[in-house]
Amino acid sequence: MRRRTAPTPPAESAPGTRPLRADAERNRQRLIAAARELFARRGLGVTLDDIAHHAGVGVGTAYRRFANREALVEAVFEDQAQALIARAEHALNHADPWDGLAQFFQASARHFAEDRGLREVLLHGTHSRTRMAALRERLAPAVSALLVRAQEDGRLRDDVEATDFPLIQLMLGVVTEHSREVAPELWQRYATLILDGLRAERTAPTPLPHRALDLDEFDQTMARHHSS
Repeated sequence: MRRRTAPTPPAESAPGTRPLRADAERNRQRLIAAARELFARRGLGVTLDDIAHHAGVGVGTAYRRFANREALVEAVFEDQAQALIARAEHALNHADPWDGLAQFFQASARHFAEDRGLREVLLHGTHSRTRMAALRERLAPAVSALLVRAQEDGRLRDDVEATDFPLIQLMLGVVTEHSREVAPELWQRYATLILDGLRAERTAPTPLPHRALDLDEFDQTMARHHSS
């Protein structure tokens, strides 16, 4: 009589090679959604513990799904960074070099204004040992090519350098941080002023898309600045 052997239980697969259980995947998506919200509002200083609490899951669950915050940053921002790079590369094909540059400038300013975490990942140079570093390295030459193209067309000041671009975006980010509760679209006013300043020539000022703050709004914005 043949001896029957007990079935061997399935071996655990290495992380990333086996689909997560439905409940585990739900927790993962909740953590990503919570991280996206907190990173956008508060930046990358948010801890995994903060994110777990905001997602309504245990801290242990957060660490099972993501080994560290670095892995979570990649999960949250990689697609957004790829989209921004694609937008820059697409702008290089615009028939008008200045319009291509201006449209990318405005689009990236909106991304960075609305998402402090993305701004820190791509402009502050943090998380240099991750895929984010490779994405920054792809974005920089695309932006440089946009600037050179507009300069060769005679539309962009010839003294503008590639390193000016991230600093300008950081300047706009500061405006957003301090005016978010008072006038969240105020950055558009200053983006337009900056673009006018970047032009080699212009016949008239570009109409500003946002009014200036009144004195009360200005006081509220400055109060936020001093309390941050």
